[in-house]
Amino acid sequence: MANHSIEALEDAPKFKFWKKQLEQNGLKINKIDNHFIRRRHNGEVLFAMLTVDADTPEGDKIPPVCFLKGHAASVLVCLIDDQTGDKFVVLVRQRRISDGSHTYEHPAGMVDTDDDPTDTAAREVGEEIGLVITPDELTKLNPQLWFPSTGTSDEAMHYYFVEKTMPRAEIMAFHLKKIESDSDYERITSVIATLPEAHKLVTNVNGLLIHFLYLHNVGDYETMKKL
Repeated sequence: MANHSIEALEDAPKFKFWKKQLEQNGLKINKIDNHFIRRRHNGEVLFAMLTVDADTPEGDKIPPVCFLKGHAASVLVCLIDDQTGDKFVVLVRQRRISDGSHTYEHPAGMVDTDDDPTDTAAREVGEEIGLVITPDELTKLNPQLWFPSTGTSDEAMHYYFVEKTMPRAEIMAFHLKKIESDSDYERITSVIATLPEAHKLVTNVNGLLIHFLYLHNVGDYETMKKL
């Protein structure tokens, strides 16, 4: 951290974007208090816990708590058997603070300050499951930003999918593959599952939603019925 400048909350692009959205939607911001900031290793603001005193156009107070996170990208990775056409998804298994259990998720990550979300999505697939893809292989699944928790956070999601055809042996090489990470907070194992199997394993709303978005996009309503 000593080799990097510390980004002030007010200078953080995610803070400025969030504040601008509030103002464009008619809120009069009287005061914003910062209670906690977690930064990246380079000094940039990663998360912040804020309370806000703001008036709505209707003359009410907006609920005051905001967990500032910014935008994130999530990718459904579908691997297709080149002989049978069977489809499998690659999940990421790791422990999460929600309840401390092992969770099953799709590769995802926060969109950094100057990054295009599609670039972030492609990079996260490489980092989290070891599959190298390019941004132009990704298909976007939502036409605008969607908010998982509108009452408490500014977090907004970009959803994508990618399909790759390969031999079954290459697909299964991703099953129970341990992913190396320099972070003390990440101990990741990739898991191969069919979509119906994945739907039973995944417990976060983003992951469940992306199954339906993908199947709708590719027109696979028979598999959707099995979820």
